[in-house]
Amino acid sequence: MRTPATPIPTAAFEETATTHIVLAFEDNRLASVLFGQYGQNLALIERRLGVMAEQRGNHVTVDGSRSACEQARRVLEGLYEQLKRGRDLSPGDVEGAIRQAIAQGSLFDYDPGSAPPAFEEINLRKRAVRARTPAQDAYVRALKRNTLVFGTGPAGTGKTWLAVAHAVQMFERKEIDRIILSRPAVEAGERLGFLPGDLREKVDPYLRPVYDALYDLMDPRVVERALQAGEIEIAPLAFMRGRTLSNACVILDEAQNTSSMQMKMFLTRLGENSRMVVTGDPSQVDLPPGQISGLAEAVRLLANVEGVGHVVFTHEDVIRHELVARIVEAYDRARTHKTGE
Repeated sequence: MRTPATPIPTAAFEETATTHIVLAFEDNRLASVLFGQYGQNLALIERRLGVMAEQRGNHVTVDGSRSACEQARRVLEGLYEQLKRGRDLSPGDVEGAIRQAIAQGSLFDYDPGSAPPAFEEINLRKRAVRARTPAQDAYVRALKRNTLVFGTGPAGTGKTWLAVAHAVQMFERKEIDRIILSRPAVEAGERLGFLPGDLREKVDPYLRPVYDALYDLMDPRVVERALQAGEIEIAPLAFMRGRTLSNACVILDEAQNTSSMQMKMFLTRLGENSRMVVTGDPSQVDLPPGQISGLAEAVRLLANVEGVGHVVFTHEDVIRHELVARIVEAYDRARTHKTGE
């Protein structure tokens, strides 16, 4: 007697069945930008979604599982609409669109009423900044809702960049009067005397990533004027003692290198109508052996305090070159293995 075959669930069939779709884009110039130089954007979509994408003129043919092809369609059509609105397209935008499509799931389960909303956006005069990963989305939401936000995780996840974007938005909307940028200097010891130049010249090398974000998000002339007028202030952590910071957005970068006392001093500077953002990578502590990181302690002590948000980033949120994410993941695995020995 022949045993009847077990039916394959519909969802499983849709995952394994091969689908072939063809997408056409009206504007040849925009289509060329969409596909990327030498098809690099299509290559990224292929690697990340497990599809095959072949370009012919302003057409692209996508082959793969049904759900992956629909995700690729959503990515390409969404990016094309972005180009039609006059926005630039970077590899990070492509990666962000892919991650958003993955987070939203398959279109076959798509219900406009229950589908996850688009990632949060920060609108600035120079450009719009959109979160590119679920963690970045949670981070932007936390920045909007909380007075104090901790952003922790590896380099390249956008912690500082999004914090600066949030501060710039508040500044442009005149919700605050100042942006204050701070960072522990020189191995958290703040020994700056041996460096040449005035205070700004001494501290500049340590705040270069923050400067880069400012010039990327604001007109350089506006940045220079604001620096001269004191509306954007560079303040080494040691110089924050005794101040009360009102009507400001204060960003403390590389906070894993603060001592417990330094972190308490910084957090208690918060004044009326001010916001604080504290960012750092707990795996990159340069403090002397045996000294507790002020960032780790503050995150633990303030975990359940109202008005305080905390978003943790991982290697999956790295938005630099895709190889950086794999490098971070490899180091995380090695550290986990060593801890477990």
